[in-house]
Amino acid sequence: MVRTLGILQFTAGTAIALALAAPAFAQSAAAKDQVSSSSATPAALQPGAAASDTNGQVAEIVVTAERRVQSLQTVPISATVLNAADIARNGINNVADLQRLAPSVAINTYNRSTFINIRGVGIAQSAPTSNPGVAYYIDGALIPHEQFIGQSFYDLQAIEVLRGPQGTLTGQNSTGGAVYVTTPKPDPTRVSGYVDQTIGNYNSFKTVAAVNVPLSDTIAVRVAGTRDFRDSFWKNIGPSPTTPGDYGLYAGRMSLAGHSVNDVLRVAAHFEYFNLKSGNNAVKRRGDTVSTDPFTIEEDARSFQNQHGYRLSEENKIKIFEGVDFRTFVNYQRGTTIDQTDGDRSATARPQPPASNTGRVSYANTRYDTFIGEINLLSTGKGPFNWVAGAFLLDEYIDLLQLRDNFHTTDLFASNSTIQTRAHNKTKSVFGQANWFATHQLELVAGLRYSNDIQVYNRIIPAGPPPANPALKIASQESNKLTGKIAINYHLDQTLFYVSASEGYKAGGVNLTIGTPNFGPEKNRVYEAGIKTTMLDHHLRVNGDIYYSDYRDIQLSSLSGGLPVTQNAASGHSYGAELEATGQFGPLGFNGGLSYLHARFGADTCITDTNQAGTDPGCPTNLRFVPKGRVLPFAPKWSINGGVQYEFRASDEISVTPRVQGTYVAQQVATPFPSTNTIVPGHTTFDARLTFNIARRYQIEGFVQNFTNKTYIASQIQDSSSATGGILYGAPRTFGVRGVAKF
Repeated sequence: MVRTLGILQFTAGTAIALALAAPAFAQSAAAKDQVSSSSATPAALQPGAAASDTNGQVAEIVVTAERRVQSLQTVPISATVLNAADIARNGINNVADLQRLAPSVAINTYNRSTFINIRGVGIAQSAPTSNPGVAYYIDGALIPHEQFIGQSFYDLQAIEVLRGPQGTLTGQNSTGGAVYVTTPKPDPTRVSGYVDQTIGNYNSFKTVAAVNVPLSDTIAVRVAGTRDFRDSFWKNIGPSPTTPGDYGLYAGRMSLAGHSVNDVLRVAAHFEYFNLKSGNNAVKRRGDTVSTDPFTIEEDARSFQNQHGYRLSEENKIKIFEGVDFRTFVNYQRGTTIDQTDGDRSATARPQPPASNTGRVSYANTRYDTFIGEINLLSTGKGPFNWVAGAFLLDEYIDLLQLRDNFHTTDLFASNSTIQTRAHNKTKSVFGQANWFATHQLELVAGLRYSNDIQVYNRIIPAGPPPANPALKIASQESNKLTGKIAINYHLDQTLFYVSASEGYKAGGVNLTIGTPNFGPEKNRVYEAGIKTTMLDHHLRVNGDIYYSDYRDIQLSSLSGGLPVTQNAASGHSYGAELEATGQFGPLGFNGGLSYLHARFGADTCITDTNQAGTDPGCPTNLRFVPKGRVLPFAPKWSINGGVQYEFRASDEISVTPRVQGTYVAQQVATPFPSTNTIVPGHTTFDARLTFNIARRYQIEGFVQNFTNKTYIASQIQDSSSATGGILYGAPRTFGVRGVAKF
């Protein structure tokens, strides 16, 4: 019932709100001239937008991390914020590219999922009932699962990467941090648009286009879309008709925004659709004796991964009286992933019988139906006291069908191992945060959130033999937690000093295998001190922080008997420091980031090991020992990035800008058990681009990414009953040209 009402609100809410505002839309030009400048957010105050840098200074960046538009330099959060120009200038083409610019961020692709870890906190491996530890948002809508965070990465206004727990305003599933992706807001003042075309090696062909059309003086629509195709970096020398690594995406988005003349009512709605078809992951088999070339694989099965879905969202803001807004937000999203894999990663493994043969084909169909609703009261005044309060609801169903055919190696003909499940997740929470300037310089921040999470898991066709008692197929887990944040900020001219304590929480859940205990919630409490400063007459911006993390009941996903299982490890402790700098001295610009992370298990613990069965002394059956002090997964000790560009002006209308940049990420491990199967070695890559700008309307760019053609391991995939693990290598040297025309 709640889901139906929410969808009806989306379909009717926008129409009703705009109908209520119709008298305002019909106002004369004279009335329009009386509108406050706040009625339509200026471009320079949109999320991630940059103020003018015509004086050769660093551009001001604004963020929405605390539910209102603020300067990055006044928000007491360690954050990397990229506007549209930064995204293009740094060649950020997908979610995984963010780790090249954001300190302390590690992003790894496992099968159908993209895992984001910040400061060694997040998620390491997918399970049917697990959740990410880094919350990912698109235009205010939480994307609660890691399978569907990359399909909207086009026509972007800004990206905000927040480090550390965001357990007050962002809520649960943000023990590591949060990522906010924002798309451009429709503009009622002009018709505009662009076409962005990229052509590169590996038959890469990417088109992005957008058009903005005013429908009246106060309402506009923006339509954007992309077609992105690329051949695989890998060569499949096996007899399979498909090539893992092939990629093709069609996606489109329509946004509608309107406001009343007196700014009492503001409405925004988004609809987007995506259809991604690929040859699935190209996984290099460990110990491959057919070819030692990292970019040569040999598979005989038909391999594919198809993801499609859509999202609807609608937001209303109503000024109920001066200084206070009432906000409603509803979102419905449906996503489906259908994938098939050569389970033995070879063209030589034979099917059963006999039972010792390992040839197999695996198939999975996963569907997510998610409804999200949120209401807020927001203070909008300019006084010393600002606050936000709200309530949040998530109600979703996840259906999984997993098949395995051990009797064929080229395609799935009939399943001899079937798993079918349905998870029902429901989250309710209430929250609030207040900011008070006790003096002109001293600001105090306090926030709380109470969360209740319930998961009901129905193992319709369970892994293994059916239980004698059918009631055991259904299990549930309830989690409750109070999280919050306190901070003290001291503002000086162009400088902010802050200290904070914040806590994040991730709900517990149920395991796939009947009889395996549920896993409980994990918590992460972080103490942080930082400084944000702009100096040298706004030519240099430097932000830095130090932190200590107390990470408890860590949810670690692994495999037991080839099936996913999530367990709570004892604890983890980490400390570190981050530093980011951006400079603009006339035509010379540069940026850099540095992070140090010391992340270790805080106590001895016993957990399952994906790669090695058995029992270590002192551990329960089938568990292995992890000593205190061992490195946490996905926690590289160092990450360093930097780039420099120089704009040569031929005239007022024409400029040429060369840029070079590099990234270093230190070694990390994929599981708590370091081995050749889990270590991701450190690596360094370099990119270069040359950009011609003509009259600020046309742009031609040549680029080379990984121009040294560095071969490096991007991810380590572990074995499972469905598919043998292996190595995912990072992209080799890629190059191409890009042209942009704006109107």
